[in-house]
Amino acid sequence: MTTQTLTAAAFEQTVLDNDIVLVDFWASWCGPCRTFGPIFEKASANHTDIVFGKVDTEAEQTLASAAGITSIPTLMAFRDGILVFSQPGALPAASLEQVIAGVRALDMDDLRSQAAAAQAEPSEADESGALEPESDDPPAPTAPASTTS
Repeated sequence: MTTQTLTAAAFEQTVLDNDIVLVDFWASWCGPCRTFGPIFEKASANHTDIVFGKVDTEAEQTLASAAGITSIPTLMAFRDGILVFSQPGALPAASLEQVIAGVRALDMDDLRSQAAAAQAEPSEADESGALEPESDDPPAPTAPASTTS
């Protein structure tokens, strides 16, 4: 399968309707994007069961902004509609293959359980949304409320 152009109108449905979707956020003026493009295209030919989408950040500025793109190229990987990988920079072919293998190997039931736990207790999630390790330390004591008569 060749890569397909993703627009704001089709992005969400593409991610939700396919098992694995890799998205390359790029621009024509970006040198590293032009280096990564052929690598991404070749991988799409080798992995026909995966959707390879490209988002032109110049034409789809609102989509790029909504996706939090601050550097290009940025590669995002979605599995079962869940963002499982996001990294800026032009990956060499071997690294892209590692990402693909890693996405395929994910235990999605475990990932969904972790996501549900993070949503149930948002105070335990750091800014990136990942769970922090639980501490065995007791909670810090709080000062007693002052009472005035």
